[in-house]
Amino acid sequence: MTTQTDSAVAAPQKTIFIKRTFNLPLYKVWEAWTVPEVFIKWWGPEGYTCPYCNIDFKPGGKYLAAMRSPEGQDIWSTGSYKEIIPNKKIVYTDSFANSEGNIVPSSYYKMPPMPLELRVTVELEEVNGKTIMSLTHVSLPEDMYDDCIKGWQSSFDKIEKNVK
Repeated sequence: MTTQTDSAVAAPQKTIFIKRTFNLPLYKVWEAWTVPEVFIKWWGPEGYTCPYCNIDFKPGGKYLAAMRSPEGQDIWSTGSYKEIIPNKKIVYTDSFANSEGNIVPSSYYKMPPMPLELRVTVELEEVNGKTIMSLTHVSLPEDMYDDCIKGWQSSFDKIEKNVK
């Protein structure tokens, strides 16, 4: 994993861990992460939309997605899938990108310095028709930690509302 940042001085980093139970069967939550037509229904916090998503869902495959702010700014992200265990686990890299899918520093979007590449792990388990999802997002700058948790939780609220 790349630990280089777009700044000469790396900020202290933290790991997000979120455990969430969805009132949805596992296959629906799996589709939310793996099927572009479903992914666009929830990607980005409340008020944001996802106008573009391409997913090549296989180990080594890449994704490219945009979330559009309420003000109309598109924020692109890209990454590659490192590990896939069907209906159980997804490990992927996460980076800011431009619309062509090239990795860009966080400063491209006027955000604080952060690593060029982060790692996200999503683990799923079905219990009594509901899905328990655990998400781990590593190497986030400490000063972005709270906002990132709020963003993820808001996005997950949209899974509950928009994925049927």
